[in-house]
Amino acid sequence: MRKFNFCSGPAALPEAVLRQAQQEILDWQGRGCSVMEVSHRSPEFIEVAERAERDLRDLLSIPDNYKVLFLQGGATGQFSAVPWNLLGAGQKKADFIHSGAWAKKAMDEAGRYCEVNVVASSEDRNFSYAPGPDSWRQTPDAAYFHYVPNETIGGVEFNYVPEVSCPLVADMSSNILSQPIEVEKFGVIFAGAQKNIGPSGIAVAIVRDDLLDRALPEIPRSLSWKVAADAGSMDNTPPTFAWYLSGLVFQWLKAQGGLEAMAELNHRKAAMLYEFIDGSGFYSCPVEKASRSRMNVPFVLADERLDGEFLRQAEEAGLLNLKGHRSVGGMRASLYNAVPLEAVEALVAFMADFERRSG
Repeated sequence: MRKFNFCSGPAALPEAVLRQAQQEILDWQGRGCSVMEVSHRSPEFIEVAERAERDLRDLLSIPDNYKVLFLQGGATGQFSAVPWNLLGAGQKKADFIHSGAWAKKAMDEAGRYCEVNVVASSEDRNFSYAPGPDSWRQTPDAAYFHYVPNETIGGVEFNYVPEVSCPLVADMSSNILSQPIEVEKFGVIFAGAQKNIGPSGIAVAIVRDDLLDRALPEIPRSLSWKVAADAGSMDNTPPTFAWYLSGLVFQWLKAQGGLEAMAELNHRKAAMLYEFIDGSGFYSCPVEKASRSRMNVPFVLADERLDGEFLRQAEEAGLLNLKGHRSVGGMRASLYNAVPLEAVEALVAFMADFERRSG
C-alpha cells in the first residue's frame, strides 16, 4: 500500500504515471526494451521529447517566441547559467530579491560574475514574508532581475509578479505548473524537475528568444541556452528516462483538467491545512498570512520536545517526510500537484489526534 509522501523533493509523483512507467519499463512501445535503452536520437524518442515540449507549451500557454529547454544540472546549474547567459551585453550588475535560502544561493553564484544588488530582503523577519515593491532599490542598468516566486524551505510565496524594465528571471522550481501564469511577463523561467515536473535529473528553462544572444563569449558550452536551443536540448546525451517521465506527468496534468483545475485543487489543499493550524493552540505557522506558500507549509509544535515523537507516529500512520529543513527545524508538508486531497485530510486528522493526546 502506497503511503502519503510530503517530501519537498524529490517529491511525490502521480500514481497513474508511476503505474504506466512500471508497465512500460521492460517493453516500451512493443520494442522489447526499455525507453532507457533506446537512442535519444531515434525517431521514437524524438517524438517523446517533442510531445513533452508541446504539452508543456499547452499547459503554460508558452508563446512562440520562447524556447523550451530540457537541461541537466537542476536549478542549481541555472544559478550559474543565468549570469553566464545574460551578462554579455555589457551590464555588470544584477538585481535580486533576497527572500530566503534559494535566493541566497543564486545571489552567491551570480556574485562570482557580476555586482549583486539586493533590491529588497526579508531577512529582517527571518524570511517570513515576501518583500513588497514599495521597498525596492533597483539598479537602472541591471542585466536582469532575479527572484524566487516560492521559497521551498521557508514556505514563502509571492502573491504578485514583479514589474521591472530589465529581463525578469524566476526560479519556479517549487511552484511551476501549480497554477496558470503569464509567461510573457518573464524573460526567463527555470525549474528543477523534482517537485512538480517529474523525477530529479532534469531541469526546464523557458527563455525568450531575444535573450539567447546575450551570453558572455567564454560561456561553457554545457551552460549555453543558445547551444541547447539550437540542438533541441540534445547537444549531449540528455537524461532520457527523466524526460520521458516528465512527459507522462504533463499528459497526466492535461487529463486532470490542466492548470486551472490544479490551481483549484492546490488552493483547497493548502487552505485546509492552514485553517486547521490557525485554529489550533498546539500548532503554528511562522509565515505571514499574505505570503504563505500553497506548495510548502511549514509549522511548529508548541513544545519542540515533541517533534521526534510527532514524526515517528506520523510515519507509522503512513505520513512520510514531514521533517522541516535542517536549517529551520519544525515540520513542513509539501503539497505539490501529485499530493492528493486525501493526503491532506489524513494529515489533518493525524495532527488533530496527536494534539488531543499530547497537547
